[in-house]
Amino acid sequence: MSSIRAHAAGPPPAVRHQLVLIVTCLALGTVVAAMASLNVALPDLARETHATQTQLSWIIDSYSLVFASLLLPAGALGDRFGRRRALLAGLALFGGGSAAAALTTDPATLIGLRALLGAGAALVMPATLSTITSTFPRAQRARAVGVWAAVAGAAALVGLFATGALLETWSWPSVFLLNVALALVALIGTLLYVPESAEAHRPPLDIGGALLAVLGLVVLVYSVIEAPTRGWGSATTLGGVALGLLVLAGFVFFELRRKHPLLDPRLFLNRHFTAGSLSITLQFFVFFGFIFVMMQYLQLVRGDSALMAAVAMLPMAVCLIPLARAAPRLVARFGLRGPWTAGLVAVATGMGVLSRLDESSPYWLIATGLVPLGAGMGLAMTPATTCITDALPRSLQNIGSAMNDLARELGGALGIAVLGSLLGAAYRDRLELPGLPQHAVEAARSSLAAAHTMGDAVAGPATNAFTDGMRVALLGAAGAAAFAALAVAVLLRSSGRLSSSDEDTKSGPAGESSGTATAREQHSYR
Repeated sequence: MSSIRAHAAGPPPAVRHQLVLIVTCLALGTVVAAMASLNVALPDLARETHATQTQLSWIIDSYSLVFASLLLPAGALGDRFGRRRALLAGLALFGGGSAAAALTTDPATLIGLRALLGAGAALVMPATLSTITSTFPRAQRARAVGVWAAVAGAAALVGLFATGALLETWSWPSVFLLNVALALVALIGTLLYVPESAEAHRPPLDIGGALLAVLGLVVLVYSVIEAPTRGWGSATTLGGVALGLLVLAGFVFFELRRKHPLLDPRLFLNRHFTAGSLSITLQFFVFFGFIFVMMQYLQLVRGDSALMAAVAMLPMAVCLIPLARAAPRLVARFGLRGPWTAGLVAVATGMGVLSRLDESSPYWLIATGLVPLGAGMGLAMTPATTCITDALPRSLQNIGSAMNDLARELGGALGIAVLGSLLGAAYRDRLELPGLPQHAVEAARSSLAAAHTMGDAVAGPATNAFTDGMRVALLGAAGAAAFAALAVAVLLRSSGRLSSSDEDTKSGPAGESSGTATAREQHSYR
């Protein structure tokens, strides 16, 4: 059970809850927006830093990869030593790294600094949801989690709009300066309004499990991102993917034997917890991978400005936000399975429509795909988030919060890696430039932005190759969403509503009673 140490003086409790929600959602929105906002600046980055397509993937994904890899240990540190302290440290690291990134033009340095921002974000994100679930009374928690989930989904889109507006006047470093300003406001708000909270019981940190999780994820994502350059069938790529999966399997066996595991794999015997985790992972796999691909299509293929590219995403935001807020009412009326599965089917449908785009597609076709994509994300996101937290007793809410965050960021990191690699591999394979010297061909294959600087004779075939690669990537995303819909439908096949009376809700990871689970938690989790 969490012990909350609130300040002696301050606004009344009801006002404090509202202020806590505002500040934590601002901190959350700041780090989530950073995952997507830089996508709008990819053409500028490619031109001004001469980054290759693979380096562009790394500039985006180094943030997401470190973010996802460090979420569990960072969440455990916050639970032990104070979530307010974790918020302050994470925001300071995020803001400082952003200030440094605004001053560099070297792709390798930018990749490293984005990784530093990811470390700060890993401290921030789990602390926001854990603060809400440990501070808000149960009667208000569902509404607060719904707001949190809406911000987590919408912040990426808001980041796109803000970045597009900045790039109308300034260049890509302004994106990092915006990060600095938001982090500073959130840091001041945390100092003023967020109470300290930490776990009463503090078992040793599972350092071995943390190292295995980080190593496995880094090796796996690195191998996928580098696959277009090295070849998907190369020994390096296949060996790296196999090694990453082997290390992650080792992490599972290691955690099963630990007295104080970072994440007990037995939690996934709870089907609500598993459904929520899998759904969130694949939803954000699709979402962030799509944003990475689509921002390049809109600006480099259609020729839209950065602002117009961001505005083009408006139909998705218009559908996502209200349906994320309405999802709890729909679930209460129709049960979990129907609205949740319908949302995932809508995501798959939207991606299928968008996979038909080419260089001459009208905007109405883009909007036709964005509407079901946004509606489906909003409809499925809130039930999945609530399912993770409500599937566990109050004593395990920190674990539910950490798993929810990990699923989002891991899904985003893998989505950018996998869909970006599918795009890059297809682009390189399908770009044929007979008659050009080899060095010119390699330059054109490095990125579509580079090809566009080489004249119409190269830009035309490069654009065709890019749209072919985009089609492959988006069909892969549609398949991932369809698989998520099928998995959720199967896992919840006998479930109507998730409530406190649900057998799974009252059970621990192996189906034990809540009292037994709580007792085990005191010397088995984290």
